Amino acid sequence: MASRLLSQGVAGSPDTPLVVWNRTSSKCDDLIERFPDKNIEVKGSAREVVETCGITFSILSTPEASRAVFEGEDGTLAGVSDGKFIIDCATLAESDMKRMEGQVNDKGGQFLEAPVSGSKGPAHGGSLIFLCAGSESIYKDTIVQSGLDAMGKATHFFGEEVGHGTRAKLVVNSLMGTMMAAFSESLSLAQSVGLDGSKMLEVIGQGAVQSPMYALKGPKMLKGDHSPNFPLQHAHKDMKLAVDMAKEAGVEYAVTEGAEELFREAREDADLNVAEEDFSAVFKSICKKS
Repeated sequence: MASRLLSQGVAGSPDTPLVVWNRTSSKCDDLIERFPDKNIEVKGSAREVVETCGITFSILSTPEASRAVFEGEDGTLAGVSDGKFIIDCATLAESDMKRMEGQVNDKGGQFLEAPVSGSKGPAHGGSLIFLCAGSESIYKDTIVQSGLDAMGKATHFFGEEVGHGTRAKLVVNSLMGTMMAAFSESLSLAQSVGLDGSKMLEVIGQGAVQSPMYALKGPKMLKGDHSPNFPLQHAHKDMKLAVDMAKEAGVEYAVTEGAEELFREAREDADLNVAEEDFSAVFKSICKKS
């Protein structure tokens, strides 16, 4: 996402540096190496980034990581003052986003939730989908929009009530996880009854159930290639959040609950050790039980 802001000219000029911080400092070093002609300022903390910038984008991997960075002594919130824009792109619980919004507003800032649909490939290609809710003035800000346009192919605004963007993201990710679980079971069944997996991928790709995800992941799954684009542990986290949301709303979600259980079993299987592999590695867990 930072690379897209640089390559599309949103930031990185002599007058408009890209100001960054990462928990893993080497990632900032790598960014500078890849863009030696761009103006990149590396700060020592999230607080320093927010203090320096009017607009700050943030994305972290888990609710625990987000809270640690957001509320830490030198965290995001510590740098917020009147007029600061905070745009959080992580996938968290709705309660997390609402808490963060309240904390930012209490310090005079404004908050926009903008969780993204898409993993590493779409991020590199600038084809993320942003699911936004919160401050409409942030959402309509021309600089913010230029950043969202550089990083994504589409942006949706679900209103000023923070939490609706997160709800949309959890619906999308739980559907994606359920599709992957069903796809994995079908491939496992096909191979177990003597059918050629590659031929079945061809058949699936020609029918009404075809999916870009199946076309992308299927050949890799048959080869045992689960190099992470969307780690399984993060996929399971999102599915669990979606299942909890459905229970709170009193909505039947039995199919997704079953898929979430499959992901949980895969994540907790110490022998397989697939938590940090791609979420397609649920296939390994399903095959193991077949």
